[in-house]
Amino acid sequence: MKVSVKEKITPIVQKKKFRWTVEDHDSPKEIYNWTLYLTVFVFGVLGAARGLDEGNISGNVAQPSFISQFGLADKTKSSSELADRKSNITSMVQLGSVGGALVAMYTVDKLGRINALRFVCCIWIVGAIIQITSHSVGQLYAGRAIEGLAIGQTTTIGPAYLSEVAPRQIRGLCGCIFAGAVYFGIMLSYFANYGTALHISNTSRNQWVIPTTLKIIFAGLILILSFLFCYESPRWLIKVNRPDDAIDRLSKIRNLPKDHPYIVGEISDINEQIMTEKEAVEGNSAWSMLKELLMVKANRYRFFVVAVAAQVLGQWSGSNAITIYAPELFAVVGITGVDKLKMTAVLGVVKFVSAYLSAFFIVDIFGRRAAMYSGISLQLASELYFAIFMNVVPEAQTTGNLHGSKKNASRGALAAIFLSGCGWTMGFNSIQYLLGSEIFPLNIRSLAQSMVMVLHFANQYGNSKALPKMMIAMKAYGAFYLFSGVLAVSLFWVWFFVPEVAGRSLESMDEIFNLPWYLIGRRGPELCPDHSELNRIHYNNGSMVYDESEPKPTSNYVEDINDVHEDKGDDDGKLLK
Repeated sequence: MKVSVKEKITPIVQKKKFRWTVEDHDSPKEIYNWTLYLTVFVFGVLGAARGLDEGNISGNVAQPSFISQFGLADKTKSSSELADRKSNITSMVQLGSVGGALVAMYTVDKLGRINALRFVCCIWIVGAIIQITSHSVGQLYAGRAIEGLAIGQTTTIGPAYLSEVAPRQIRGLCGCIFAGAVYFGIMLSYFANYGTALHISNTSRNQWVIPTTLKIIFAGLILILSFLFCYESPRWLIKVNRPDDAIDRLSKIRNLPKDHPYIVGEISDINEQIMTEKEAVEGNSAWSMLKELLMVKANRYRFFVVAVAAQVLGQWSGSNAITIYAPELFAVVGITGVDKLKMTAVLGVVKFVSAYLSAFFIVDIFGRRAAMYSGISLQLASELYFAIFMNVVPEAQTTGNLHGSKKNASRGALAAIFLSGCGWTMGFNSIQYLLGSEIFPLNIRSLAQSMVMVLHFANQYGNSKALPKMMIAMKAYGAFYLFSGVLAVSLFWVWFFVPEVAGRSLESMDEIFNLPWYLIGRRGPELCPDHSELNRIHYNNGSMVYDESEPKPTSNYVEDINDVHEDKGDDDGKLLK
């Protein structure tokens, strides 16, 4: 007797591997390609210029060899004179950056985005060489001022280029690559200084020279990579009347044929915006562009209410205080000695990681407003806790020997420092470069971004000078209460004034900002959907559909909305409902 046995075969189920992808069903998949990614990488890593200097100089001024070389412990000088010298050394790059941001108004538009990048790399290298060969404080000042001229330009060049070449679905991610690179630079410099402090003699110049050479390495790599992987911005090429070159470069960046409907649609949107701007403003001089920025109502809103407010609120939110006073704040919660440098380096890692987590998973997926809400709220809660801790436990600032519940509270304060850094990178840091580069029209984009960055560096310089006096006059807890108040105001500002622009084409921004001012932030995207040519093209299973259902809004549409809101009747209530 034969017995047949049926084997039960269990099908092999392949486990899904995590892979970050772009969910975009309205664009051809070819636009997400290595040409785009490498271009974004080159301009994105340019953000490390600022971070490398901030991390480098904060460590250098604590290195014994640097202190000895530049007389930061000169016994013939008063403590006030020594403090001024240290302040001048650290802030010289900020002063140079103001000039650099002003220079960028000219270079970014006249030279083009890529040539401006190469010009900046050369200045950056010259400034770094002058610093590492310095034997006098005067030469050090000069080198840092020249480096500042380069760093000030990077904050216009990088964000402007990235916003212009990035597909609208990942424009936030690409812009945040630049913002996150700031913390990549800070992190590298922190660890470079920490390493030389451990392994190089306190009497050797190499203790501070070696970390400073990172600037030359980065500038050289970016300069070389710009020749290998980067294509000029198609939007800039059209602006300077080189349409054939623009189509060619856009075709390469998007990895599509020149006659593909996606390429044709994007070029059409750019041309339409430029023609509209030329009709509205006569000439292309600096004066005419400045007049357009300050005299056109929609541009004034973009500049003062969104871009400038983001800089002012962000700079006075307390992030600078935590960066500048990190070692002292760690001492308050019981971290002492060389461990303070180690924890400062760890803080740099935390900021770096949280910046890129926000870039990949929040800014484009959930939107700009969601990133700001979550980041500002986390920063507010953390800084408020730290203020209360220093107020309730004042002895923490004079002794590290806390016990019982106070010891537990100090651990919470330590966590608050790190959480505040996360909140800053998720919120204000995510949008301080991004918003200015994406909300302005092409004709004035470089000018507007440059002026915003002038304010950024001037405000940062003033903030760094004011902080020491604030910490004394208001006490540390009083300053952090002030920062918490600024963050609370910031939440209202986001809710009422900042429109959600994630996923919109650059050429569709005008529709939102031409609305009445009190509707732009709360109802702008709802009242003015994206009517650009690109947004009309949809892809489904390889087939393309062109949507002609809704026409573009006209000036009459905006006037109708104004008329409705001036009327106190039922229509007004329906629109605001």
